Amino acid sequence: MGTSAVNSGEQIDKQTRILDAAMDLLSRHGISGVSMRAVAREAGVALGLVNYYYDDKTTLIRAALRRVDEHDLLLVAQDPALTPEEQLRQALHRVAGADLLTTRYLSLRLHLWALARADEDYALINAAAFDRYLDGLATLVSNAIPELPWKACRDRAADIVVIQNGMWLTALLGVDRAATQRSIARTEEIAFAPVPANTSTTTEPGRD
Repeated sequence: MGTSAVNSGEQIDKQTRILDAAMDLLSRHGISGVSMRAVAREAGVALGLVNYYYDDKTTLIRAALRRVDEHDLLLVAQDPALTPEEQLRQALHRVAGADLLTTRYLSLRLHLWALARADEDYALINAAAFDRYLDGLATLVSNAIPELPWKACRDRAADIVVIQNGMWLTALLGVDRAATQRSIARTEEIAFAPVPANTSTTTEPGRD
């Protein structure tokens, strides 16, 4: 392996450590606990390196929002090895994974949601991320129930997200596994509800 490849890997590792540190601080202390100096100390790197990768605290928070967005899209990622029905059920169960139902992750999400309510720039990033997740989940519903119109798929996805978000917020008070399983079962009921007899299968504009 060449020196340039090693250096590139080290740079990516340090940038990841910096972003991880910012997200850890945000989850523990909220936006007030995030500063370039605090992030450098948490990540164990020089302050100048933090400033090299991120212009300011706002840039860091934007990066954190995008990291969560990327993670959310993985929750609704398609798996060609499974049937459409299995893919949808898998996605509905992923939101209760052990890596998500942790104080650190749920607290981070809560702080990011609060930021999105308080700052227009963050709100736009959060809204775009929410639409991408909703579309991803609606696509899984559409694949599993092809006779369901796209709008109905998206409506079901939106109803499911309400339950998922409520489950995450409730989990911050203490994980009740029985309640979590009931929540997942409820999302499955919504996703796989019978298609109304008078439903039109007309495709929405922009959808194949």
